[in-house]
Amino acid sequence: MSHHNENIAAVHGHEEHGGMDKKGIWRVFFVLLALTALEFLIALGFVHHWGIIEKGMFLNVVYIVLTLAKAYYIVAYFMHLKFEKSSFIVCCSVGLLFIVYFIILLLIEGDFLLDAFQSHPVFPNN
Repeated sequence: MSHHNENIAAVHGHEEHGGMDKKGIWRVFFVLLALTALEFLIALGFVHHWGIIEKGMFLNVVYIVLTLAKAYYIVAYFMHLKFEKSSFIVCCSVGLLFIVYFIILLLIEGDFLLDAFQSHPVFPNN
């Protein structure tokens, strides 16, 4: 009876996705757990409790890098993008880069408009 279920799964394509078995899922889980624990250790231990690292640009860059690493693992393994064809990965990456580019442009433009409107009041006679 078990051979019958294995053959049906193989015929209908219900086997594991690109080598993601239980061992691979647990490996990715522990990598994500370690990255999250590192973020908490930095935030609660090194910054607030012991005062080893000061808040600033360096700390923000470290948080951004750790967050991007976690996002990579989530997208690559749990959303199965790592197991897709390379052309599809490139299409998704280009779209993501455009979104990030437009967000940066909007932030720069918003900062410029904030400064421009504060230095020149809309209703100067009031």
